[in-house]
Amino acid sequence: MPLTLALPKGRIFEEGVALLARAGLPIRLPEKSRALQWKMGHVTLLELRNQDVPVYVDLGIADAGIVGKDVLAESGRAIYEPLDLGFSRCRLSLIREVGASGPIGRVASKYPALTSSYLGGRGLSAEVLKLSGNIELACLTGLADAVVDLVQTGGTLRANNLEELEVILQSSARLVVNRTALKLKRQELRPLIGRLRELTADRAAEQAASSV
Repeated sequence: MPLTLALPKGRIFEEGVALLARAGLPIRLPEKSRALQWKMGHVTLLELRNQDVPVYVDLGIADAGIVGKDVLAESGRAIYEPLDLGFSRCRLSLIREVGASGPIGRVASKYPALTSSYLGGRGLSAEVLKLSGNIELACLTGLADAVVDLVQTGGTLRANNLEELEVILQSSARLVVNRTALKLKRQELRPLIGRLRELTADRAAEQAASSV
């Protein structure tokens, strides 16, 4: 049966296509073009904005997809998430200027739902301001007392005299599957999930061995 897969633009798209191809799907990284979807054998690839992947999978337009845990958690959609694929690792953290000690009255973030949940769990009533890019600048200009943003290496924070105060969420690329598709296309999806689980375990073992 045909499969439709939703992947976000950028690095996850490239790594995801490569991993899915290793798992046996007849796909390859498409040549750069203005196309938004590609049909390769029985598989259709959709290239979406990060935030749209959970929507397409949850509503059944896509049978499965790959998306960062941060985006999935922010979406609030209860999608079947069978596997942590182990790449594109980063963390969502509360960030302030080094040495800042004043009260936190306003927090800026691309992740307002996760930020509000985190603040509520800490008993803080700060205003949450949603921004779209260069979140750290909100701290540096005084727009916000703190920000919640993704951190990978921490280089940007160090270059701008910022520091992580607390890690809110560990994120990595996740396989997500539409629950109805899992039943109707189980002969295609179950073996794919199994093969991806094997590949992910193999990669984790290789990384562990190389770090010894």
